[in-house]
Amino acid sequence: MNTIEDFSPAELQVVRDTLRERYKADQDVQQADSELRLDPDSTTLSLCPTLYWEHDDCHFVICKTGKQRFFCQFFYGRNEQYGTGQDSYDDILDCLTTLLRVQADHELSKNLKKKG
Repeated sequence: MNTIEDFSPAELQVVRDTLRERYKADQDVQQADSELRLDPDSTTLSLCPTLYWEHDDCHFVICKTGKQRFFCQFFYGRNEQYGTGQDSYDDILDCLTTLLRVQADHELSKNLKKKG
């Protein structure tokens, strides 16, 4: 397996500050590892440092897939997983704000369907 550096203190601070601004409260951001297939033409898995948090009934992950490379998604359960439409980001703030925006749009759409 390839070795990818953990999130830097600066990257962690960007995530914590952005989530605090978004939710008006500190979020419990947990560090974990995920096994991801980074090369679609290979079966080799890479151990990727991962940030995980929950808000309401939604779960979020940002995985570090290389130096200044990030992947993200949100999910509600095994059968409800969503990405942002972009496979990789080179800036963690862009990755995080896009993730939060796409999830908020998803929630809005879901709530409108319930009302309509």
